[in-house]
Amino acid sequence: MFIGELRQDIKNLTGVGKKTREDYAKLGISTLCDLISTTPRGYEDRSHRICIGRQNDDDGCWTNTFVKVESVSEFGAGRKNTKIIVRDTENNRKAFLMGFNRPYLSKTVFPGGFYHLYANVTVYGTGLTSSQFELKAVREEDLIAGDMLLDQGILPVYPLSGTLTQKSFRRDMKAALALAGRIDDEIPQPLMEKYRLMPLDSAFREIHFPTSDKTLTEARRSLAFREVFYLQLDAKRRPPVERKRRAMPESIHAAETDFIKKLPFELTDDQVKVLQEIRHDMSGAESMSRLLQGDVGSGKTLVAWISALHAICEGAQVAFMAPTELLARQHAQVADALFQGTGVSVAFLNGEVHGKPRQLLLDQLKAGNIDLLIGTHALFSKDVEYRNLRYVIIDEQHRFGVEQRRALLEKGIDPDVLLMTATPIPRTLALTVFGNLNVSTIKTMPKGRLPVITYLVDGPKRDKMYEAVGVEMKRGHQAYFVYPRIDDEGNSDLRDVQTMYEFLSTKKYPEFRGTLIHSRLPEDDKIRILNDFSAGKLDFLVSTSVVEVGIDVPNATCMVVEHSENFGLSALHQLRGRVGRSSLQSWCFLAYEDTITEDGKKRLSVLRRTNDGFEIAEEDLKIRGPGELSGLRQSGFLHLKYADLEKDVSMMSMARDEVDRILASDPGLISLENSVIRQVLASR
Repeated sequence: MFIGELRQDIKNLTGVGKKTREDYAKLGISTLCDLISTTPRGYEDRSHRICIGRQNDDDGCWTNTFVKVESVSEFGAGRKNTKIIVRDTENNRKAFLMGFNRPYLSKTVFPGGFYHLYANVTVYGTGLTSSQFELKAVREEDLIAGDMLLDQGILPVYPLSGTLTQKSFRRDMKAALALAGRIDDEIPQPLMEKYRLMPLDSAFREIHFPTSDKTLTEARRSLAFREVFYLQLDAKRRPPVERKRRAMPESIHAAETDFIKKLPFELTDDQVKVLQEIRHDMSGAESMSRLLQGDVGSGKTLVAWISALHAICEGAQVAFMAPTELLARQHAQVADALFQGTGVSVAFLNGEVHGKPRQLLLDQLKAGNIDLLIGTHALFSKDVEYRNLRYVIIDEQHRFGVEQRRALLEKGIDPDVLLMTATPIPRTLALTVFGNLNVSTIKTMPKGRLPVITYLVDGPKRDKMYEAVGVEMKRGHQAYFVYPRIDDEGNSDLRDVQTMYEFLSTKKYPEFRGTLIHSRLPEDDKIRILNDFSAGKLDFLVSTSVVEVGIDVPNATCMVVEHSENFGLSALHQLRGRVGRSSLQSWCFLAYEDTITEDGKKRLSVLRRTNDGFEIAEEDLKIRGPGELSGLRQSGFLHLKYADLEKDVSMMSMARDEVDRILASDPGLISLENSVIRQVLASR
């Protein structure tokens, strides 16, 4: 049976009840296929003893040893934290185990007892400490067995949600693999032999419970080849849209020149260069397919508007698609203001427009009386017809699926396509997904911009942070406060928008005007709030990450992100990009909790070190993995679980060559050798 055919519900696994199923659902797991296809985010090597004391620097070292507990004590507000002092039974080295928000440890760990310790121990001051650890009680006589008890092999570490634990996840994974039976291969046997690929059944079992580092490497390579092979195959087999194309002249229209002259600033050299590249592509015999990469605030959207004007001057209609209604509305407002007096007709369309107003808009669009239509996925609804759609612009393109983009393109006459992103995409990968794609990059920022100064803020520094933001607001500037949750939901460990708005408006800044904004508010309310903030009627916003993209308020100089350790680097950089959008010096405060791990501090230090979004995106890629980068896994743009965007470039090239060879010699996949491919595609 192929992996995709394992559609049994995970409720068939012993011990997986309603609550556990809900927790798995948050991770996108509902079937055996989903569970087995979940990639471990890391591994713990517990195959041999590692004593306390191997630490040479602040990076720390994982320890796997036996210890004797010397003392157990509680500390902190509410006595929620537990400190445990232990000594290694092998070399007598001491370590301090800091159990933040783990008060139960004081009731389950006892002085004088012996325990198996697995921990990340770090040099702190003159001693050794750990806040990431597991303790399991053992009998003193068991210490004689020594390394036998310590050898638990190489264990997978999975993403968790709700009440899921690593122990329960591993248990369920073993049960799923047992219930699945044999998983059939999906690559033709000659290719399996040519590239020395591990059988798929063995690869899945080794990726979850590797017997050695060598077999783990081979399993990942085999799964990665299967993954990129079918990614290439899907892209190559996508039928082309055959339409007659009418190229646009490369020359600049007078309307474009007038538009640029009226801007209150000069275009950067990069913006000018990209506009030239776009016009050149539009004048070609084949339709343009170009990816525009640019850091936060670099002026990608302005380039899009000017290029749209170039197409409109040739009688073309332009569709501009954004991933969220809030962002689409913001773009529509900006475009409407910019194109005032140019004769360009701008309209906005979303799923909430119904009845007669919608029909009137659609009639005008079909008649060609709307030049620029801005919206979300509503732009490619069945009832939406364009008279002459020849240019499609897709913002934050990674948040749309391949089929969503294709549905919009099919509305036009072989339209030119501009994809925009603040997330760098390797060229090899871009060619795989989009075909013949050209890449433009805007790196230079508008003149007069100052780099945003970033501070990392722990508990003792929080009052100084509030004071610094207050000083900025007294100067007439504005601030954002971002939190990961809308309300408390009975859990006071995470600060939330509603609670903190009350705190900030009554305790910290009673003299200033503020409000809260989050995803549960009606879209009209969100737009009204953002307009008031942009107009200076509000001094501060208390928000979730809904303000991550599309908000441009030059007077905002402070961004505060609480629980910043819970956000990805790219998301934090996008949030930081809401400030520093003028010649004013701006600041970003990334506040974190005492429970942050050493890895968490390293991640945040990247943002303190650099304002280069491309460098940050690469770091995010290394830390979070290719499938997690800026929401790619959830978006439908790319479902890479095993392949590595940086390390597997040559593998992607080999897979592409094999796919080209197979489709050239056997386009119907009817040969015996390729029958397995045909069966896999049919099973989907």
